Amino acid sequence: MANELKKKYGLLTAICMVVGIVVGSGVFFKAEAILNKTGGNLKIGILAWIIGGVIMIISAYTFSILATKYEKVNGVVDYAEATIGEKYGYVIGWFLSTIYYPTLTMALAWLSARYTLVVFQGDSADPTSGMCFVLTAFYLIGSYALNTLSPIISGKFQVSTTFVKLVPLLLMGVVGTIYGITNENGVLVENFSTVVNQVPASEAIFTAVCATVFAYEGWIIATSINAELKDGKKNLPKALVIGSLIIVAIYVLYYVGLAGSIKNADMMASGQAAARNAFGAVFGKAMGTGIFVFVIVSCLGTLNGLMLGCTRGIYSIASRGRGPAPHIFGYLDKHTNMPGNSSILALLLCAAWLVYFYFANLNGSTAAALKMFAFDPTELPIVTIYPFYIPIFFKMFFDKSLPAFKRFVVPALAIAGSLFMVVAAFVAHKAEIPGYLIIFAVIMALGLGFMKKKKVA
Repeated sequence: MANELKKKYGLLTAICMVVGIVVGSGVFFKAEAILNKTGGNLKIGILAWIIGGVIMIISAYTFSILATKYEKVNGVVDYAEATIGEKYGYVIGWFLSTIYYPTLTMALAWLSARYTLVVFQGDSADPTSGMCFVLTAFYLIGSYALNTLSPIISGKFQVSTTFVKLVPLLLMGVVGTIYGITNENGVLVENFSTVVNQVPASEAIFTAVCATVFAYEGWIIATSINAELKDGKKNLPKALVIGSLIIVAIYVLYYVGLAGSIKNADMMASGQAAARNAFGAVFGKAMGTGIFVFVIVSCLGTLNGLMLGCTRGIYSIASRGRGPAPHIFGYLDKHTNMPGNSSILALLLCAAWLVYFYFANLNGSTAAALKMFAFDPTELPIVTIYPFYIPIFFKMFFDKSLPAFKRFVVPALAIAGSLFMVVAAFVAHKAEIPGYLIIFAVIMALGLGFMKKKKVA
């Protein structure tokens, strides 16, 4: 049985993987949300993007230090094993495989479907409709098929969509900013100088930063290909840091350009059509709709990258002899060099979370008991990974092979960033956290039953 992943990705693909996974629906989806959370305070909104970006860069740089020391199958799990121990690595791997990867992948498929309906149905598009649900399932299956049946084509698709998705961001960032400055109505200046609704500054910052976490998250998933990356110890750190810096610059530029398109009050009232309306205001309705199609492509590119990490989730556990049936889910297809059985289970987990998300969050007729356990899948599962990072960062204090700056300063900043995210989540999701923690505890307790290491044939 073949059980070694081949080296097939270069530095460019890795950078595109980082940028491609992170840049996508998040920035389009969360821009309007951040405006609402800050009461239309553009300055605080920009500050939130910067704070979220700095936390991402620090975290990515910290993991890049670890990436120069360890290289196996699935980055963050390897780092947990190497620094804390195999059992801690398993716990993180179980969380990633059963909650983190599938909820994010499901959410991206839903957002891709949601934006697709906006193009065809406009403001009347219903993100809770059966059509949206079916289209979400279609996108999940399509992304699964692309990643499982042809990983090489999937990699090329990732590279191409990375450049495609930069088109609407850079166009809005540059043209929108110029439009906002030169327009006779002075939209950009007005948006900077006025606030729609007054929100306490501390609350606005914490809730807005928590919203950015979805737009910024995904860089850690790129570490899942470190065993398939040529010269991974050298190229993965470069990809993480370079990709993160590119992302922050693009996001801030886009957000400023967006503020130059239409008034904040109108943007806040546009809901799911906010991004399309902004493009239409700057480029005209027809061209704006055409550019918005690029937004959908960018969402699908992000979905592709997330599915890549998702399909390898259970495999990363099984390859270590842990988890359910490791002899089955640790199998690699000899023709595609892909973990086929793990991929199938990943798709089923995504489907299960989609059904849960639909009935708990979207379906108005759902019983109140289930709604008690409804939570935002684009924020809480992401924030949950940050507390898992803290012991890994803390252990770096004891690594005498590292210079003082990398041994003490970098992990201390990373721990501070992780704690900031936890506080932000509690401020932003007070009502949702109890129900989410119960679901989290049940799934993690189930995983403990499969922790015992078994021999892989």
